[in-house]
Amino acid sequence: MNVRSRTPLRSPPADYCPAGCDRWHVIDSGADAGKTLFYADIPVGPAASDEAAVPTVLLVHGNPESSYTWRSTRDALIASGQPMRLILPDHIGFGLSDPAGFEMVDMHHAENLAGLVRHLDLRNIVLVVHDWGGPIGIGAMTGAPDRVAGLVVANSTVFPMPRGGYRYTNYPFPWLPWFLTPRLIPDTLWGGVAAAVVSHAHPQGTVDFLRLTTRWLWRYWRQRIPEGTPEHVWSAPMRLRTNARSSKRQVRQTPVWGHGYVYTDPDRGRQDNRAFYARMQAMVPDAWAQCPAAGHFGQWDACGKDSVIAQWTDALPRMADDLHRYPDCGHFVEEVRGDAIARSVLRIAAGV
Repeated sequence: MNVRSRTPLRSPPADYCPAGCDRWHVIDSGADAGKTLFYADIPVGPAASDEAAVPTVLLVHGNPESSYTWRSTRDALIASGQPMRLILPDHIGFGLSDPAGFEMVDMHHAENLAGLVRHLDLRNIVLVVHDWGGPIGIGAMTGAPDRVAGLVVANSTVFPMPRGGYRYTNYPFPWLPWFLTPRLIPDTLWGGVAAAVVSHAHPQGTVDFLRLTTRWLWRYWRQRIPEGTPEHVWSAPMRLRTNARSSKRQVRQTPVWGHGYVYTDPDRGRQDNRAFYARMQAMVPDAWAQCPAAGHFGQWDACGKDSVIAQWTDALPRMADDLHRYPDCGHFVEEVRGDAIARSVLRIAAGV
């Protein structure tokens, strides 16, 4: 693949994107105008006489990962041969896209994704979201909810995080809540955190967690994470301080996930996404209550607890027909349940 952006990830794995399916979108408006956003555009199955009728599966990643986190789901969808179009973008500051220019959060990435959706004129979308990809993907559709024909949610939320159980103020451990890690880990080592958490977020005790994190921080610091590995994909973009700080900003906001929040970016000043969340919370049940939906939730995680799932099924009643809880999985459920997520996508796409 000829990498056409300024990403530090210069040598992606061979299976990052099927040959000939890499695309490079130059953002034409907003804070990131002129930056290059990578996406894969993959046709699956025999060509249809009416291409507009073929469902588009839009897979939206979160933080600190990239579109590569959907590789198992992507490959299962390709293997199915069921006619569809797969779109897998990398957000600015992640994967193969250009570096972040400021401390970006979900509303900024959603604006970029909305621009890509308009540029490609995507319709009949089966929207597949994980982590902050939930508010990014759903937020991108608030201006055009009719483009979406179905929704698959994996460990994400756009609703105010319920009290009780896991929250990001006591997960993964009360003594080391997730939201504090950006304060404890310097920018220069943040890639080690990315390498540790994305591919290894299974239920574990304190000793195992400390060993895991220490090992990947050391490997990252010593530049001993081999190219071609998933851990290198997550960590390499964080070699740039702007990317690390943008990724860390999203983590800082996890205690108020779903509530909306205000913060100050050092370069761009006051940022406020409370209206962004209010629009999503009103739109989802209003526009998509009758949409086919599915949910996949690793339950060693605040976004996988039963009260979060209940918020989704209240807003999207048809999710109850295809709902999966995984007590043995952590936050990055798509890393270990990609095939199951693909089966939900296929079911929804078959009816679109």
